[in-house]
Amino acid sequence: MVAVTTASALLTGLSGCAGSQFTYVRDDDGATYFKVPSEWRKVDQASLDNKVFGDLQSETARLQKQLTWTVGFDAHSRPSADHLLVPGSLVEDQPFVMAKVQTLTPSQRNEVSLNVLRNSSGLPVALSTEARQQLESSSASPFKDFELLTDQVLPVKDGVRGIRAIFNYRLLGGPVQTFDETAYLSADGTHVSTLLIRCTAACYRKRTKEIDQVAQSFKVKRLTS
Repeated sequence: MVAVTTASALLTGLSGCAGSQFTYVRDDDGATYFKVPSEWRKVDQASLDNKVFGDLQSETARLQKQLTWTVGFDAHSRPSADHLLVPGSLVEDQPFVMAKVQTLTPSQRNEVSLNVLRNSSGLPVALSTEARQQLESSSASPFKDFELLTDQVLPVKDGVRGIRAIFNYRLLGGPVQTFDETAYLSADGTHVSTLLIRCTAACYRKRTKEIDQVAQSFKVKRLTS
């Protein structure tokens, strides 16, 4: 079985070239990898962990962190994990990208589906009509005005299955935001790798080509455990 990666594990520059246009990033075992423009900066890991897992005093959060590798990059002039779901400002909103690799428990492996991949970023994407109506109508829910823009099942390669979904949400009463999510299930069924890119809808339209380049670079080459 592939070793569980840790939150302190690394981002690795593979290009080895001064002045490279991209930073190349991979998880601990190098099976999941992608690239971001070199001016995008890595955000503080502890802050990102807090956003992804919640209070790490919780045993549930601690277990999730042990089973998941994460990294985040922000194109904002002041990189912050806060920009995972909230724009830095409407004037200066920039793309934010988060990647995570989750080791599945035995029970989770038996339940993985394409809809599980669609929801793997933690955002509610694939919901039943009833669940969507309940979410949208709840005053406590921060997720409003969902719009699915594209939903693509990616070609199976070397046993690795994947999806790419692009969708809009209005969060916390703020502007409409576009999320670009790619998720893969490893060939042995033990890991889900997810890349989530966020920007306001206006920002996404302006920087679609750049964001698509990052999303297209996200790959998983894990074949077997």
